[in-house]
Amino acid sequence: MTRTFAYARVSTIGQTVENQLGEIKAAGFSIAPHRIITETISGSVAARERPQFARLLDRIEPGDAIVVTKLDRLGRDAIDVAGTIKALSRIPVQVNCLALPGVDLTSSTGSLTMQVLNAVAQFERDLLIERTHAGIARARSQGKKVGRPPALSPDDAQKITAALATGASVASLARAYGVSRATVAKLRDRAKENSPLG
Repeated sequence: MTRTFAYARVSTIGQTVENQLGEIKAAGFSIAPHRIITETISGSVAARERPQFARLLDRIEPGDAIVVTKLDRLGRDAIDVAGTIKALSRIPVQVNCLALPGVDLTSSTGSLTMQVLNAVAQFERDLLIERTHAGIARARSQGKKVGRPPALSPDDAQKITAALATGASVASLARAYGVSRATVAKLRDRAKENSPLG
């Protein structure tokens, strides 16, 4: 006999899972209270790193079913969702998402649906990268500086270079100017490269 579990997640303490559980009930799923798993955790956390989702994975058995309201309940992004569904299909359990009615995401139809969703997600990522690169190129063409501001002002960089030449240590200068040792070491190495002695 198939046991059906509900998994509901919210991101912050001020939110409630009641709407999700109401949607699941309205969709015709009658789930015993002890099979309802709820969690308050950021969606940026991978599904398998969530304590209550891990508890759900420990409880489910082959032939069971999981119901969620939306795909983002199952992972932080399309790739994580696909990985979660693939892991569940190996058990195997059914995965029902109310946002995609009538499709068991672990079936061949569900697999096709996930491939389309992954392709869309990849397309969106590629577009974002293209827009970012275009924005950087446009900013550079307008003479704007792109990237992090330098850790040191030109004046401080000159003072550190002079102090290094007199034998001051990288560590002491890093502490004195509130920068990393790597920043001071770069100035030291640059000074060596520019030195006539090489």
